[in-house]
Amino acid sequence: MTTVTMNHATMPAHWRDFVALTKPRVMSLVVFTGLCGLLAAPGHIHPVLAFTAILCIAVGAGAAAALNQWYEADIDALMKRTARRPLPDKRMDRQSALHFGVGLGVFSVILMGMATNWVAAAVLAVSILFYVIVYTIWLKPRTAQNIVIGGAAGAFPPVIGWAAVTGDITALPIALFCLIFFWTPPHFWALALFVKTDYAAAGIPMLPVVSGEVATRRQIWFYTAIMAVAAMAPVLLRLTGPIYGTAALLGTALFAVFAFQVYRRRESDPALMQPERRLFKYSILYLFLLFGAVVVDRWVFA
Repeated sequence: MTTVTMNHATMPAHWRDFVALTKPRVMSLVVFTGLCGLLAAPGHIHPVLAFTAILCIAVGAGAAAALNQWYEADIDALMKRTARRPLPDKRMDRQSALHFGVGLGVFSVILMGMATNWVAAAVLAVSILFYVIVYTIWLKPRTAQNIVIGGAAGAFPPVIGWAAVTGDITALPIALFCLIFFWTPPHFWALALFVKTDYAAAGIPMLPVVSGEVATRRQIWFYTAIMAVAAMAPVLLRLTGPIYGTAALLGTALFAVFAFQVYRRRESDPALMQPERRLFKYSILYLFLLFGAVVVDRWVFA
């Protein structure tokens, strides 16, 4: 009797694996902030072109995620929370992921340029390249400040959405970029505190691994203070009105309460890190709330 052994790594990938490469859950926040930038922008864009612009932002984000997983396949295999992704789980070969990511990226940029304008397309291209080259390849494996600088990659969508309508970049999209940029460190380091063993096992120099939990908690509090200034900047610069101002004030105050609870704790047992988990979950809701408030505010007081 002959036993036939199938090489699981060479089997054709399921379409669900390609979808998983795009990190759809992460993409939802990217798409939402891009949509808010588009809806808050002055001027008019045809609904079909608006849909196309948001589609391009989503596809571009998916391209960046796919290329990130292509490059980090070996690292992902060492971490519990990423070991079941398509590449480390051998449900897809790396070449397919590379071709998929590059194809999505090129398609999204060209379609954005043809459907809207080349300013939006250029910013989209920069965001993809920044995430893949600057953050994934250069910063992440080399410095504990990777997420600080690399946070710029996730801050581009509202700028892209705005540029898709107007063809330029003005003060409000820049302010929204800064909000996401300074929001990223406390958001991501809250997660890193309760998954630091994963990063340590993979040799990734995340701040809790390199500098310890006390320093990380201090940095979360420090960047929360900067983020608070960035959150109020659109109001102080008179770029938005009282609806956004109220949402930013109340939402940021609650964010600060959660961040302070994280700052003052010293427990290192991941099972006890409820404040860290609470801050991480709330930080996602916080960004949804503030960007939604920007749109409502602009529509009411435009």
